[in-house]
Amino acid sequence: MADIQNCDSCPSSPLELFERVTAQGEKVRSLKAGKASTDEIDAAVKLLLSLKVTYKTATGQDYKAGSPPVNFSPVSNNGPTTTQDEDFVDPWTVQTSNAKGIDYDKLIVRFGSSKIDKELINRIERVTGKTPHHFLRRGIFFSHRDMNQILDAYENKKPFYLYTGRGPSSEAMHVGHLIPFIFTKWLQEVFNVPLVIQLTDDEKYLWKDLTIEKAYEYAIENAKDIIACGFDINKTFIFSDLDYLGMSSGFYKNVVKVQKHVTFNQVKGIFGFTDSDCIGKISFPAIQAAPSFSSSFPQIFKDKKDIQCLIPCAIDQDPYFRMTRDVAPRIGYLKPALLHSIFFPALQGAQTKMSASDPNSSIFLTDTPKQIKTKINKHAFSGGKDTIEEHRKYGGNCEVDVSYMYLTFFLEDDDELEKMKQAYTSGALLTGELKKVLIETLQPLVAAHQQRRKQITDEMVKQFMTPRKLAFDF
Repeated sequence: MADIQNCDSCPSSPLELFERVTAQGEKVRSLKAGKASTDEIDAAVKLLLSLKVTYKTATGQDYKAGSPPVNFSPVSNNGPTTTQDEDFVDPWTVQTSNAKGIDYDKLIVRFGSSKIDKELINRIERVTGKTPHHFLRRGIFFSHRDMNQILDAYENKKPFYLYTGRGPSSEAMHVGHLIPFIFTKWLQEVFNVPLVIQLTDDEKYLWKDLTIEKAYEYAIENAKDIIACGFDINKTFIFSDLDYLGMSSGFYKNVVKVQKHVTFNQVKGIFGFTDSDCIGKISFPAIQAAPSFSSSFPQIFKDKKDIQCLIPCAIDQDPYFRMTRDVAPRIGYLKPALLHSIFFPALQGAQTKMSASDPNSSIFLTDTPKQIKTKINKHAFSGGKDTIEEHRKYGGNCEVDVSYMYLTFFLEDDDELEKMKQAYTSGALLTGELKKVLIETLQPLVAAHQQRRKQITDEMVKQFMTPRKLAFDF
């Protein structure tokens, strides 16, 4: 289960080295800002310089912040490997050198999950009597763990519940953040099940340069965006870790059970923590694991411990739940099932996921129609050719074109999307025309979200976030 090793002697790929240099640079800045001791800062700087030398040896390039290595000969014990092998995915970093994005088939093999195939999609349709969501039809949710068990339970009239979450690192969410919530809402509606949504404001306090008060403030603001997606207040409980952990003995007991059964070496292996990380980071995975167990929510499930959980999330969160699934049987609980989504690409290309701190990396839910138009026209990476003549002759590449990628998420009509793909690939549709379709798709979507969000009062947020019985009997 240890996918990411973090030891100085471990052979690292250039992308892993890049991330380690970046992380160490941030650590040096943090130590200086926190007025740490001279010895501690000196030791951190020495390690940073050492990592930069190792990076240059591996890539032939000097380290440059914000510029991951692209043209390099990766170092490997087994000789050279292709750049496609250099995908780097953990809960905080997503990096690939491939313009098409992460190789998800390889990620399935590496993580040991199962592909969502046509047979499973057909079964979901048969069991629910509903047309599968376009996220399923198009492979946006592409991987799973034990989804067939969930369908077995549903067919046998056994209850299950949904759990998803959000790390509130900024006041404004972007359109990529909507993906798990759009899909979770669909799952809740077709299966008619309870939903818990965890806001990990404690995690953001531990990892980011935020005060506790600011992290909690972001959680409340993000809750308004989540509620604006249209969740049913009678079937949904949203909670802040900073809030709920102190008032729920059931939740805290499960956190402690997980903590007792996972060793420091295991979390170092899974998450890449080092001896310099604060102990809050090391213990946090148990807090993200706890909502997977129904006894963490006594108001909803009474004292039942045998209600299985289904977690829709992006694939980068899987390390948390591999740990959870490993520990669950040892503390007498059912393993949670999972549905994994691909990453929503940054406007600049599919090499990375978006950053809430970079306003030009995505379309934010606070953007005006003009801002949306400007961002897409100026920043959306194009798969088109350099001139109209070349484009008409050779066509565009939908596999790397960000406007087309965004349309696969937000344009619901399969036939229209396919026509667009064929027209762009043949050269009949120009890049500017494709961007115009995306602009006309996102402007009303974001405007409608903003209108719904305006209706969300503080009292509504309080109701969603109050521990209570939901509209289900257990």
